[in-house]
Amino acid sequence: MITSADVGATAFTQTRFRAGYSTEDVDAFLIRVRATLHAYEHQAQEPVQLSGVEVVNARFRPTNFRIGYDQDEVDDLLDQVVVALRTYEGAGKPTIL
Repeated sequence: MITSADVGATAFTQTRFRAGYSTEDVDAFLIRVRATLHAYEHQAQEPVQLSGVEVVNARFRPTNFRIGYDQDEVDDLLDQVVVALRTYEGAGKPTIL
């Protein structure tokens, strides 16, 4: 299962001449993802910032002819995050995507 450290260590391929996701949007969202996973991992008292549903519904501005993150790589990471959050939300019971 993906951890907050895994998310923090992720580096995406940058795109320039094909569609990508806004680096600013993705980076800001991943800060919230890391905080949420960290809270679950450490059974923190602070409120959880994101749910699996919110991650599924996340949208980022597209980039064309400027630097962005590879869409498939971002989507693959977020799929792993959804699995982890659904596991935590289900009190340890994994759910099917």
